[in-house]
Amino acid sequence: MNCHETSGTGVSPVIFTRKMRVPRLAMSFGVSLLLVIAGASLTSVLAQSQSPTPSATLPKQVDQEIDPDDVISVNTTEVLLPVTVRNAAGLLVGNLTRKDFRVFEEGVEQPLSDLSLRKVPVDVVLMVDASSSVAENLDDFRRAAEGFATHLESDDRISLIQFDDRVVLLQDWTTSLAQLRRALRRIAPGMFTRFHDAMLLASREQPPRGNARHAIIVLTDGIDSGRGTTFAAAMRAALESQTTVYVVSNTQIERARKQRELATVLSGSDSSVRFNRLRIDDLRLGVAALDASERNLDELTAMTGGKLYRPATFDDLEKTYREVAEELGQQYNLYYSPLDVRRDSRFRRVRVETTNRSHQVSARIGYYSTKK
Repeated sequence: MNCHETSGTGVSPVIFTRKMRVPRLAMSFGVSLLLVIAGASLTSVLAQSQSPTPSATLPKQVDQEIDPDDVISVNTTEVLLPVTVRNAAGLLVGNLTRKDFRVFEEGVEQPLSDLSLRKVPVDVVLMVDASSSVAENLDDFRRAAEGFATHLESDDRISLIQFDDRVVLLQDWTTSLAQLRRALRRIAPGMFTRFHDAMLLASREQPPRGNARHAIIVLTDGIDSGRGTTFAAAMRAALESQTTVYVVSNTQIERARKQRELATVLSGSDSSVRFNRLRIDDLRLGVAALDASERNLDELTAMTGGKLYRPATFDDLEKTYREVAEELGQQYNLYYSPLDVRRDSRFRRVRVETTNRSHQVSARIGYYSTKK
């Protein structure tokens, strides 16, 4: 990433709106903390014909709806699949050629040409959960995000989104490290977590260039406040927009903290335990919510071809973001022209293999074809 200034926006925070037409407009939401998240199955994601949209209080003259038919889908004349390959030890595998890959769409093997592997830039949306679970460690995120940007190529771009009770675009697409630094300083602690809304908006409203990969890297525990869109809608939006999602989850950090406190309370006398029964129940519900959230995050990253990271402490953030940058730099960008040339907006399942069965391959599970 270059250290020069660009013409991208970055002077002041902008609230996410449709097509970014209404700057500085706050989306006001009633929020209530939902302790236990309902798991979402892949079947419900793919069957969902319309994605719920984040609700907002807006002036009547402003059209703020996200059209469910206005999806970002791939033109079926050529499909791009970012593919990550690891060996049995979990290390990234480099130096593979087109002949090392096999691609199947709806169970049918697809032809690969000599031009199937290409070098493609990446547009990365950095997202940070600024709610109370992360607020005390925002400086750790700032350092990790800046370090991540230094590992990008000169033609890669980055943008920055903060979410809590609002979803705020702090920095639009840029190649400037200086602009990113300024945007990182504008992150402010908030309350609650509009994670699902943030994922949907980042997928749909921050599209990449036509020749670039699209990736989202988000720091969060994934526990949504429960008053906006659904997990299924967020998942669908990521699949529609061909986005690879990486989650740096603080669930392990929060789980360990709650379990330590729970052990301390339970080690007290019988009368103390009875007196703290409400707190004990609250801690157990909190651990259950973290477990459910982690399952959702694991599904989200697996289905989009990304990865779920679970650092043990916030001190590990810099190392974790560096690993994500390394993976993006060593991804294989695999192009193919589907044998099925119909443009019917249906979801098409895709599977990528290598000729080495010991390899672990991560790729998006499919795509939505474009309407005629």
